[in-house]
Amino acid sequence: MPLSASADRTPENLPEWLHWVETCPSTNTWASDRASELQHGDVVFTRLQTVGRGQQGRIWYAPTGVLTASFVCDRLHPSQLPGLSLAAALAVIYAIEDLVPDSRGMLRQKWPNDVLIDDRKLAGILCEANSGSGSGSARAIVGVGLNRCVDFAEAGLDAKAIGNAIALQSISSIVPDELSLLERLRHYLLELISLLSRVDSTGKNVGLALLLPELRRRDALRDRAIVLELPSEAIAGVAIGIDESGRLLLRLPDNQIRAFTSGRVRWN
Repeated sequence: MPLSASADRTPENLPEWLHWVETCPSTNTWASDRASELQHGDVVFTRLQTVGRGQQGRIWYAPTGVLTASFVCDRLHPSQLPGLSLAAALAVIYAIEDLVPDSRGMLRQKWPNDVLIDDRKLAGILCEANSGSGSGSARAIVGVGLNRCVDFAEAGLDAKAIGNAIALQSISSIVPDELSLLERLRHYLLELISLLSRVDSTGKNVGLALLLPELRRRDALRDRAIVLELPSEAIAGVAIGIDESGRLLLRLPDNQIRAFTSGRVRWN
C-alpha cells in the first residue's frame, strides 16, 4: 500500500504506485533504503526534501514548489544505463508538453541530465543504479527535481547561482498539479525505458539509437562552444551531438572529435 502523509496534505485516492512522503532527506535515498518494499513503476514523492543530491555529489536545492520525486525502474540491462538519464530528460519534456501547452517547442535537453527553457534550468535528473540479484539485470532509481511553482527570491536563493533556474509558473499562467505531473512523468519514463530495451536481430541493444532523432532535435548543446569539466582537467570544444552510446561528442580546437561519458558542462 502507498505511504501517504496526513489527509489535509495529499489528494484523496492515491494510486497504488505512489508513495507520498511528508518529508525526507532525499527521495532517492528513501527509495534505496526501502528497496525490498518497492517494485517496478513505484514513485516516491515529497513536498519537503531536506538534503537533495545532484550529479557528482552536488547539492540539489528544493525550496517550496519544487516537485521532487524518484521513480523505481527494474529489469534494466546494464547496456541501457548510459542512456537512462537522456531518456528521463525526454520523459520530463513530454510530460510538461502534455500539461503545459505553452511550453511546446521551448524545452531542450542538456547533456547529461538537465532540462532547459531558454537556456535556464527547469529540471534536473539523478539516476542511481544497483545490480540485480544475479539475473544480469539492474534496478535504477531515477530522481527528478522539477521547478514547478517556485519563488527563488522568497526562498533566499539566487536563481543564477543554482543553474540559472526557471520555474513553470514563469512561462504559463496554468501550472499543473503535482499528481498530474507525477502520472505523466511515470507514464513516459516507463514507456521510454521499454523502448531502451529494444534489440536487433543479432541481440544488440538499439534502444538508445531509436531515441537519437528526438534527443538531437532537443539538444541544447549542439554547435555550442562549451567547456567540459572532468575530475582532472577541463576540455574546451564545440559540442556536435550525442552518439549511439549516449556519449557527448566534442570537436576540439585541432578538429579531433572525442566522446565523453560524463562531465560537467559550462558555457558562457
